[in-house]
Amino acid sequence: MSSRPWLDPHHDGSETHVPDPHPALGDSAAVLLRVPRGSSTTRAWVRVVVDGEPELVEATVDRTGEDATWFRADLRVANPVVGYRWLLDGGPTDYRWLNGAGLFAHDVPDAADFRLSTFEPPPAWATGTMYQVFPDRFAKSQDRPAPPWAIPARWDDPVIGEGPDTPHQLFGGDLDGVTAHLDHLASLGVGTIYLTPVFPAESNHRYNASTFAHVDPLLGGDAALGRLAAAAHARGMRLMGDLTTNHCGRTHEWFRAAQADPASPEAGFFFFTRHPDAYDCWWGLPDFPVFDHRSPGLRRRLYDGPGSVVARFLGPHAFDAWRIDVANMTGIHGEVDVAHEVATTIRRTMRATVAESFLQAESNHDAGRSLLGDGYQGTMNYAAFTRPLWQWLVPPQPRPYAHGKYPALPNLPGRNVVAAMRALSGVTPWQATLHAMNLIGSHDTHRVASLLGDPRLVDVAFGLLASYPGVPMIYQGDELGLEAWGPEYARLPMPWDHPERWDQHRLGHTRELFTLRAGSSALRRGGLRWLSVEDDALTFVRESPDQAILVHAARAGHVPVRLPAAVVGSGLPALVGAEDLHADADGVVTLPADGPAFGMWLIR
Repeated sequence: MSSRPWLDPHHDGSETHVPDPHPALGDSAAVLLRVPRGSSTTRAWVRVVVDGEPELVEATVDRTGEDATWFRADLRVANPVVGYRWLLDGGPTDYRWLNGAGLFAHDVPDAADFRLSTFEPPPAWATGTMYQVFPDRFAKSQDRPAPPWAIPARWDDPVIGEGPDTPHQLFGGDLDGVTAHLDHLASLGVGTIYLTPVFPAESNHRYNASTFAHVDPLLGGDAALGRLAAAAHARGMRLMGDLTTNHCGRTHEWFRAAQADPASPEAGFFFFTRHPDAYDCWWGLPDFPVFDHRSPGLRRRLYDGPGSVVARFLGPHAFDAWRIDVANMTGIHGEVDVAHEVATTIRRTMRATVAESFLQAESNHDAGRSLLGDGYQGTMNYAAFTRPLWQWLVPPQPRPYAHGKYPALPNLPGRNVVAAMRALSGVTPWQATLHAMNLIGSHDTHRVASLLGDPRLVDVAFGLLASYPGVPMIYQGDELGLEAWGPEYARLPMPWDHPERWDQHRLGHTRELFTLRAGSSALRRGGLRWLSVEDDALTFVRESPDQAILVHAARAGHVPVRLPAAVVGSGLPALVGAEDLHADADGVVTLPADGPAFGMWLIR
């Protein structure tokens, strides 16, 4: 990226640059390149791969405006996924490639090429803000007798965050409790409610299911899920369920049948090294026996066809979407790798059951190879959003945790952070980036208020969550400013009866940000163009054909960012976090230089 990125030629997969982002096989698709006034680029080609062979298509000038020239090339969609990148020419010594990761003055591999895809796109509703509910800790509609495995807790009891009792502490939240608080979620601009698992299990997290036949009676059963779905749908909200296709619990009826009889069909669902008690399991934990997806019987029961779990819990009285737990591991085990088949089969079953369904994957690293569109349609965006954001905002000392299974979080300058975001999103098709689940906290992390400490830094994190490409996910209670270190400690019950504990600034700021996002075409589906990247301040534009919004985030006070009015306009009304901006006599707009701070302004 240059020192003045507003002069860099730009392309992304948004409708501004790809007017028909979902072409049919055999169609011709137009792609557009924006070349700002002042750029050295005078000619452009598109290097496209057709039937495995690269070729160059020369672009022509489509139109010329006051601030930029637009080049256009028409590409033949000869394959279901077509990779392409731009070759820029500004003279004998100018040789640059533009791909999803940025501009390069040397040849680059194909991994970060832009992509046209003929696969069915995610539904329009899937760009709405998500809200994660951990059912046991969200809200309780009634008291129910605790099962033998549980350690009952009162709603205000402290969380057991360490030791063998941690998964057994049961607060008793249920699905009717979620239904009772839909007004709260609506006030946050929420479009989709994401529920962690709802199937019965001998734990409060329910990732070790004992059956997939019905919703846990402790949550109110199938009827309560139906009531929640009806109430959510009546408000225009959707529901996303959480399914463990990688494993089940060792109390699961299928696993018990497999242990009881080595000749049973269920015995082929798992990896036994010595029957009945030596078997492969997730992270080496005996409570989580891993599925063998080579078994046709397992696939039919779990996700292949109308009788499967995936199909039976989709529909008007249940879920509209599935999030697949540890999707990065599902179907991969030693020499076995059927991950792509698993993903495409789940997607095929969902499409046949509910036309406008959505399939999300969990992954905590680069998921680009799994997101071409024929299977998973988005991922939990730890790699390209969450971790870089944390690395930019987390205080330098003390580090939140030492190197362990995952690296520690160093404090990094903005240039490094944006380089990581561009590199990781660059290997992901635009539609998958637009539908990635961005998050600043989840049931598997520290509370963001504790991780960052300074409330102003938390403001910045929420601002970027609302404004960066992808689907923002709010973890229950983060909008109230809940604090805790450690993922298990952070699974706090919602303090509904204690509004004195709520951070009213955090709640108001969250409502302002995500209500704005809900009504903004630029923030929901617009492209991303960087204007300035400094160690302590990041500035970009989100733009759709009918709207453009300037975003400025600062982790500390910094040298003022000055942008030509020709780039951003001479008068910018403030949307969030600042006052209106106006160009000076020299035709320059100067952004606020204080920090930590976040602001958004309307360009058009």
